[in-house]
Amino acid sequence: MTSEKKFSIKALPDLILARLEPLRRYSLLVFIIFLAGLYGFVLLRIHNLNNAQPSSDAVSSQVKAAHVIHIDQSVVRQLQSLQDNSVSVNSLFDQARSNPF
Repeated sequence: MTSEKKFSIKALPDLILARLEPLRRYSLLVFIIFLAGLYGFVLLRIHNLNNAQPSSDAVSSQVKAAHVIHIDQSVVRQLQSLQDNSVSVNSLFDQARSNPF
């Protein structure tokens, strides 16, 4: 007669706990190593994301999306003449320069 060990799902938690019992005294060390690894991973990800350079396609698409404001030269001359001729407009320009909002 050969003795065969039968595998039972109900006995699985007890079997796992029995196998892990000798490692229980190292649980604090394993936890500290786990935290150090997690902390190191987070720092590495922060470093990599901080030093990431945008691709040339992303830069060119952003440059194309930025619209350069063009002011007609005649409007600039008219505003400058209004500023020079009127005291109230002059104070309005000075106020707008000191506080644009």
